[in-house]
Amino acid sequence: MTALSQATLRDLSCRTPGYDRSRMGGGIVHFGVGNFHRAHQCVYLDDLFEAGGDLSWGITGVSVRAEDGAAFADMQAQDGLFTVTEVDEGHRQTRVVGSIHRLVDPGERPGILRALADPQTRIVSLTITEGGYYLSGDHPNLDHPDLLADAANLAEARTVFGLILAAIADRHASGAPPVTVLCCDNLPHNGDLTRRLVHGLAERVDAGLAAHVAQAIRFPNSMVDRITPATNRAQIESLAADGIEDRRPVFCEPFMQWVIEDTFSSGRPELERVGVTFVEDVTPYELMKLRILNAGHATIAYPAALIGLTYAHEAMRDDLVSRFFRDVEEGFLLPASPEIRGVSREDYLASVTHRFANPAIGDTIRRLCLDGSNRQPKFVLPAVRELLAQGRDVSGLALVSALWCRYCAGTLEDGSVVEPNDPNWDLLNRTALEARDNPSRFLELRDVFGDLGSDPVYAPLFSGFVRSLWEHGVAPTIEAYLRVRQNAR
Repeated sequence: MTALSQATLRDLSCRTPGYDRSRMGGGIVHFGVGNFHRAHQCVYLDDLFEAGGDLSWGITGVSVRAEDGAAFADMQAQDGLFTVTEVDEGHRQTRVVGSIHRLVDPGERPGILRALADPQTRIVSLTITEGGYYLSGDHPNLDHPDLLADAANLAEARTVFGLILAAIADRHASGAPPVTVLCCDNLPHNGDLTRRLVHGLAERVDAGLAAHVAQAIRFPNSMVDRITPATNRAQIESLAADGIEDRRPVFCEPFMQWVIEDTFSSGRPELERVGVTFVEDVTPYELMKLRILNAGHATIAYPAALIGLTYAHEAMRDDLVSRFFRDVEEGFLLPASPEIRGVSREDYLASVTHRFANPAIGDTIRRLCLDGSNRQPKFVLPAVRELLAQGRDVSGLALVSALWCRYCAGTLEDGSVVEPNDPNWDLLNRTALEARDNPSRFLELRDVFGDLGSDPVYAPLFSGFVRSLWEHGVAPTIEAYLRVRQNAR
């Protein structure tokens, strides 16, 4: 078995970087070098470098999380190299990706600031997950203690956004070119959200710095997509059976997509050469993905969990869950998705359906159920509001959220316990149990439901489904819903 490193690339039989990695620069600093980033942005850049693209756009990986130390150490021992294995039914292809230029020890604040302030750096990108943006509802909470501490002493900033702002200030003072801050997290209007955080923090530090952020720093919105679960032991062992020892391998589906608004402060890599789509407005692409894919995940996740399924592909093969998924997608999520010239919503749904059913990816239902308090108000409930505004039925989406409420009660239908699966689990669990007798209690979670909690159409639908789930169970409730839908056609 060959341990992965720059020196052993010639000994590997899979695809390896053919470009001269010693010539790479650090044009991009990236926060959050997790599996998704390595399966997505790193792969696109690796493809670009293989195609003869500008090597100055290599990635410097950073993190504010000390707990990332082991992962960074493993990748440093491999010279920043790692494998990405695409898997689908009947398909498996492994490659070595080499687009990481260097890694800074996690939490090593001076090193992170040096990388951010380096004149070579022209893009700062982020995949820090939804929970990293200090959200309260749809808006960043600039009164969060972490952000207030950074605003009070920017020289000792500790948050991602405080460090970015400190580097922007240093660069402005030294005459270095302004950076683009590129959010690659799965959030609606992710660039606008990141701008509000950085600019709002700057307003609390210095008016002149805030003006510079507003005038010179670009925050393009982007849409990212590639299903990339956590790597499991069996996958690591399968790679070892192929003769490759990789301490941090990534397994993902073959599909990937990246759509970015083409507004950058100081240039960008020519990623359109390798399939990235640059547009004036990413919103239609973002909404189509958030509704059809992300809300689709929520549609299968909670019923599948409650009846004891483990994997997404099992849910798609289950007759009840698959019929519910198809009804919600075709009846509610497609109509709430925008039309895009040259893009078929129906074809996109067909692609999503195939991807969810991929047995090789091993995407767990528990992962899909994670962090519902952040995901429901971003993926499911905006579609409810849009359909209500059109005077249309929202019953399917009300049932999706009612199933989430039932899941948050903390037990599956067979009585087994749901381990905490949300940053707000204690509150959700307590409120979901109260909702068994009084469903309106769950709708009082204003950070999740907002004004939908008292909507005269939505609230009775949600409450009726919650009562049915407790009185009759998951399968009878969904079957009764589907019968009503069928009779209404």
